[in-house]
Amino acid sequence: MDSLQARISLLLDRWRAERQLGFRHFASGKHDRITDVAGVTVGHHTLNDGECQTGVTAISPKAAGIYAEPLPCGVAVLNGFAKPIGLVQIEELGRLETPIVLTNTLCVGRAFSGTVRYMVEKNPQIGRTLPTVNPLVLECNDGYLNDIQALAITEEMVMDTLNHTETEFARGSVGAGRGMSCFALKGGIGTSSCVIPSLNATLGVLVLANFGALSALQLEGIPMGETLQALLNTYSEQQDKGSIIIVMATDAPLDARQLKRVAKRAGAGLGRLGSYWGHGSGDIAVAFSTQPQSQNIEDSELDPMLRAAAEATERAVLDALMQATQVTGFAGHQRPALSDLLDQLVVQRN
Repeated sequence: MDSLQARISLLLDRWRAERQLGFRHFASGKHDRITDVAGVTVGHHTLNDGECQTGVTAISPKAAGIYAEPLPCGVAVLNGFAKPIGLVQIEELGRLETPIVLTNTLCVGRAFSGTVRYMVEKNPQIGRTLPTVNPLVLECNDGYLNDIQALAITEEMVMDTLNHTETEFARGSVGAGRGMSCFALKGGIGTSSCVIPSLNATLGVLVLANFGALSALQLEGIPMGETLQALLNTYSEQQDKGSIIIVMATDAPLDARQLKRVAKRAGAGLGRLGSYWGHGSGDIAVAFSTQPQSQNIEDSELDPMLRAAAEATERAVLDALMQATQVTGFAGHQRPALSDLLDQLVVQRN
């Protein structure tokens, strides 16, 4: 057995024994989710209707109170092929004043309007005696599996999602992740968390994974693209485009400049998986803190947080791949689930 085959066998042994992948330097939080950061909740609206395979996901840092008390926030645009709303003001002011809403590219406008309506319900004087509001809406293109021209997301779906966020939430082919592809496999929503003892803090990550070329995929450092491609009866390659959104939350009292530095380290996690942020990919990371900056954390103390950002991003993408289920959608297009393919490899080697 050559070296690569041996490494794949070890990887499959681990998959079979633990049913999970992902190297861990840091211990995870209690649930290994972004909601391990106190106060953060997540909600989904999933649309599974024939050729319409799409949805909405909302990350709420402080329920409706965030408008009155914005949170420190930093943004890193790794590759700017994207159609977000709200990034310019966050870049200027370094603060987040609404929940973060994720959806498909052509429904960003509906998500914006729905978020505005939600925020006005909670704060009736917005735009009158109070300033206007800066919703943060981020997107990926799910047009391979979803009839994106249908504009199937409504303001009501967005408002309902924002009104029903919880600490427990589904991952994989749900919410905004319903129609997403990742490394030519089924992508979607993934999450993870890291506990950072030296800072007495937790970092949580949620991703909307819709990027990557299968030929470049690495799992724990092992090139797996050709091995997985050989299992597919029909195969439609995905270029390293389509986008990924990374949302990071922490209870460490970091300022906006430091959070921007943390957000940039998402790129290291994507690189471990084989991504190079190809042309046509909108790769954006947003990091916010749920705590006011009551004490100064020196930049020299940030190294564990930076390492955790890379690790948690990689683990969150793996979570999206492992939790996703196969979806067939627009024009009969289909994306298989990574877990099903790994199960096939286990059977072949037994």
